[in-house]
Amino acid sequence: MFGKKEGSALPNPKAMNQLGQGTVINGEINSDADIRIDGTVRGNVVSKGKIVLGASGLIEGDIRSENAYLEGRVNGKVEVADLLILSKTAFVNGDIMIKKLVVEEGAKFNGKCTMGVQVSRQQTDTNANVSSDTNNVRPINKAV
Repeated sequence: MFGKKEGSALPNPKAMNQLGQGTVINGEINSDADIRIDGTVRGNVVSKGKIVLGASGLIEGDIRSENAYLEGRVNGKVEVADLLILSKTAFVNGDIMIKKLVVEEGAKFNGKCTMGVQVSRQQTDTNANVSSDTNNVRPINKAV
């Protein structure tokens, strides 16, 4: 009666969701699987897997994922738990929070980059009003 239904399938973690060029989505995307976007998304994109943004792709919203490979344009924050790769055609207009970063020659981003630190959205929002004090920075003396 309450057992497993025949024909019901668990989500496939290797599945790939794909949004083709010329397709526009207005709204948030949430997925347990990988996502490839060659079209336009006007909203946040969240994946427990990898997000691939093709050269013709555009995301007007925030990205959160385990890994990401960006070739297209992002207007929003990018939070990647592990590895973010910005290809030579990538353009990110927003802050980047990542563990590891690879930037190919020609990639562009405007914003602040926080690397190697796990930062939650709440911490980022509450610390936004804190200014950094650069007066405590001392030059490194080289031994001669």
